[in-house]
Amino acid sequence: MNSSLAWLEHGDFVTKATAVLLLGMSVASWVVIVWKAWLMRRARADVPHCTALVWQAASLNAASTQLQGVDRDALVRPMVDAAVVATRQSASTLAGQGSRSQQLTRMLRDALHAALKRLQFGQVLLATVGSTAPFVGLLGTVWGIYHALTAMAGGGQVTIERLAGPVGEALIMTAAGLAVAIPAVLAYNVYGRLLGALESHLEGFAHDLRELLAGDAAVSTAAVDE
Repeated sequence: MNSSLAWLEHGDFVTKATAVLLLGMSVASWVVIVWKAWLMRRARADVPHCTALVWQAASLNAASTQLQGVDRDALVRPMVDAAVVATRQSASTLAGQGSRSQQLTRMLRDALHAALKRLQFGQVLLATVGSTAPFVGLLGTVWGIYHALTAMAGGGQVTIERLAGPVGEALIMTAAGLAVAIPAVLAYNVYGRLLGALESHLEGFAHDLRELLAGDAAVSTAAVDE
């Protein structure tokens, strides 16, 4: 370990920059992994509970009130609030023109996309780290081996004993790249499956809410209020 650190300490700018980059990628990916584990745990509990509360409420306003403090990550309540606004849209504005179905579709879509954006945050970083970290580590390995061979060639005869140490130390960069990439790839795949289930649930809720309100041509403010 000490010899490996000494090799890194005496490395040039490329070697040190590669090591720092891998360290930064590892820290960033683990921060996202831990944060998304916390977010997914809350979302998987909140989304089914919140949608059930909405369907059990007497009105949209009542549902919005009941979701306060329950929808901790604002995944369901914004869609309920968007539906309330859509039913009260003034025809004097461009947003208020068009059929009730069009207004509901637009506002529910915007609220749904905002919720999905919060859930998907960090996925791009995990995918980027998982796909690039092995190549960053490989770059450090190739660069380290090149300099090790250059130094030994200038010092006389190259033997397997003299070659094994520096090359073995350089290969640590490849192992570091894999150590950074593997957790990111695993987390990306696991969270991708959880996100897919949550996305289907939220999309189904938005669709059902739109169909409920758009299907009633007599929807009015009185029907929204308690």
